Amino acid sequence: MSVVGVDFGTLATTIAVARNRGVDVITNEVSNRSTPSIVGFGPKSRYVGEPAKTQEISNLKNTVSNLKRLAGRKFNDPEIEIEKEFIAATLVDTANGDVGVKVKYLGQDEVFSATQLIAMYLTKIKLTASQELKLPVSDIVLSVPPWFTDPQRRAIMDAADIAGLKLLRLMNDTTAAALGWGITKLDLPTAEEKPRRVCFIDIGHSNYTVSIVQFRKGELTVLATAFDRHFGGRNIDKALIDHFAGVFKEKYKIDIYTNAKAYFRVAVAVEKLKKVLSANAQAPLNVESVMNDVDASGMLKREELEELIAPMLERVTAPLEEALAEAGLTKEDIDAIEVVGGSTRVPSLKERISEFFGKPLSFTLNQDEAIARGCAFACAILSPVFRVRDFSVHDILSYPIEFTWEQSADIPDEDTSLTVFNKNNTVPSTKILTFYRKEPFDLEAKYTEPEKLPGKMSPWIGRFSVKGVKPDAKDDFMICKLKARVNLHGVLNIEGGYYVEEIEVDEEVKEEGDAMDTDTANGEEKPKKMRKVKKQVKKGELPVVCGTASIDEGVKTIWTERENQMFMEDKLVADTEDRKNALEEYIYEGRAKIDDIYAPFASDEEKSKVKKALDDAEDWLYNDGEDTTKAVYIARMEELRSAIAPIAQRYFDKEEEKRQSYQASKNEAETMRRAQADLQKKQAGQPNKNETEKKQQPPSVPQDMDMD
Repeated sequence: MSVVGVDFGTLATTIAVARNRGVDVITNEVSNRSTPSIVGFGPKSRYVGEPAKTQEISNLKNTVSNLKRLAGRKFNDPEIEIEKEFIAATLVDTANGDVGVKVKYLGQDEVFSATQLIAMYLTKIKLTASQELKLPVSDIVLSVPPWFTDPQRRAIMDAADIAGLKLLRLMNDTTAAALGWGITKLDLPTAEEKPRRVCFIDIGHSNYTVSIVQFRKGELTVLATAFDRHFGGRNIDKALIDHFAGVFKEKYKIDIYTNAKAYFRVAVAVEKLKKVLSANAQAPLNVESVMNDVDASGMLKREELEELIAPMLERVTAPLEEALAEAGLTKEDIDAIEVVGGSTRVPSLKERISEFFGKPLSFTLNQDEAIARGCAFACAILSPVFRVRDFSVHDILSYPIEFTWEQSADIPDEDTSLTVFNKNNTVPSTKILTFYRKEPFDLEAKYTEPEKLPGKMSPWIGRFSVKGVKPDAKDDFMICKLKARVNLHGVLNIEGGYYVEEIEVDEEVKEEGDAMDTDTANGEEKPKKMRKVKKQVKKGELPVVCGTASIDEGVKTIWTERENQMFMEDKLVADTEDRKNALEEYIYEGRAKIDDIYAPFASDEEKSKVKKALDDAEDWLYNDGEDTTKAVYIARMEELRSAIAPIAQRYFDKEEEKRQSYQASKNEAETMRRAQADLQKKQAGQPNKNETEKKQQPPSVPQDMDMD
């Protein structure tokens, strides 16, 4: 069984696996340690990961990036307008109001939901991991930003289901990094000692997260988390694109905003420029044929970059201050500042953070792989097949959750809302809700502070209908108990309901100062004092019907079948391309061999016949055979093999004859060598091995001799 942790990033995804008594980051099909988080669509198949990145600029309208930013979003969410700046494909409204993407796939216009797109990508991640491990991949832990809401988390969970993955935990990014940091430490303080407090800062491609985490031996507790959801590498890229758009408009009289391909060519170039400026004082930018056959170029200094992103840099300290305030700590209380995420390589960002704390930053974690490694550790902890050092993870809830319900007509002064899970409530967490009812009733769960949600998302989480409620035997209220739980994924559910009855039982009253259950006075037992108390006893279950943001099971089944169908179509296209490439390679190899190693074993007539067959196959391959089926390529390959087979067989027969002759000569030489060695020993007065063995054997005993 495999144990896989996945850092599902906005720009790229990293996969880590637990094996060989440690955690390894695995490479994809082109040996990269991260895979672009992109899905593309073509006339024959989909492109996912590296192939999608390769054809992105030439197929912009049918390529979707920034997948994670679309998860769980409604099309009318104002933040979708922001995402349109970074996604060239057309975003559309789906039947249920969720955001979807319109693309041309297999020659037809199709609309795929964000959940389907993420499922396509996770299928690719699953395939990459299974090919590396040579094992089926099922159990995984996925990372998500701490600011993800219930609908966003459910969208990722549904996508994992469609991809055939068993999601053991959705883990917050910085919590995963904290686990990877803490589980390897052998010097963490004990329960009696002062805890070690570490600030984890993750600045990735699209968001900036800060978590204050407290460590003790064998456990971590997240004290506070703060974030800026629009602060990252892509925002720096956007500032650079805007700058060079102005430069090119003045210098070359071209407007890259009027041409999508030109815009994304510049986007690719400025991303490289940004990376160069992280280590150098200045860097050039060159974009060949950006548009209108213009080769554009420019130069930028690091100081100029810092001026361009100055408004962004002014926001660096806000999440840090918020996290410290929520944790009730000061800068001096922080023992270390661990920094992860690709954008933390920007020198000005590091300087601002270091200045805020007044102490140097720590880079003991791999900036690109720390979250994936932490997820792999979490998966190993949750998996029954791995033995891992005991380490408890106590995460927190980012937004408070309340329940609302209709007031009972029989209880006129009843409250109709209650905040059940406060902000920073420990995750996972369970609360028991008690209601007095005579008939079925409904509850709604929603976020208490809608204004603090990411964008203008609906605060609604779910509606829960409690069935089977009726008056008790005395025509009084049924006492209903509901088990509300925020699980490991950070998702809320009513996991069950039941009803209880109050019964009176006798309970002994303990008097203060009593040393024993009974005292004796004058040799007589002192009578026990008893009192009547009411206790609640569970009497039966109450069915609860849940309505949440998760997709309907029927829809999920349809999407799963469609994903499997598309996967098989992709596989057939890939296999067909492999057969085509194999045929092309066989033609070139056959032509080379017939004039080289096969030449002595074929007549001129045979050579001419084979060469003609190879030439005909090559002509067909580049004309009628450019686009055909896998079976046709296999058939053409067999025809060529049949033509070359007699000549090849003669060559192999001759090679085998040479091999056997060589082996016989080798054996004869070895026999002569041994005989010569025995002769030399005998001449030197040393008995050979056979004689020595004979001398060491005991005298033979007749079969009928009595050995007693």
